[in-house]
Amino acid sequence: MSEEQNLARQWVAKATNDLLGADNNLKADNVPRDVVCFHCQQAVEKLLKAYLVAAGRSLPRTHDLLLLLEEVLRISPSAEVLRDQLALLMPYAVEIRYPDEWFEPSAEDAAEARNAAEAVRDWMRKALPSLFE
Repeated sequence: MSEEQNLARQWVAKATNDLLGADNNLKADNVPRDVVCFHCQQAVEKLLKAYLVAAGRSLPRTHDLLLLLEEVLRISPSAEVLRDQLALLMPYAVEIRYPDEWFEPSAEDAAEARNAAEAVRDWMRKALPSLFE
């Protein structure tokens, strides 16, 4: 296995942990919906970075999912199908973590964020199945 593939798998493992954190929180009696949404955004950011690493590309230092998408599109135009999911997750990158711009996502927001993250992971599994073995 190449160094890039190994590092990409590590990014996928971290993304998987973020999704596990989101899922565990969704099962809680008192769901921290902001945390769920943040972990979904983080998982997707890491999945996109895994894709770029696997392709041998350098990683932009950003939380901007749409900027990461532009980089992925240079390799795989089929990633365009992810744009709506990424746009939905964008507000959960930074703003949601701090009280000065804090808002409480609804239960529907948290469910949509989790579904968006799953759609990105499904796309990744099809695009690069070797990263999930």
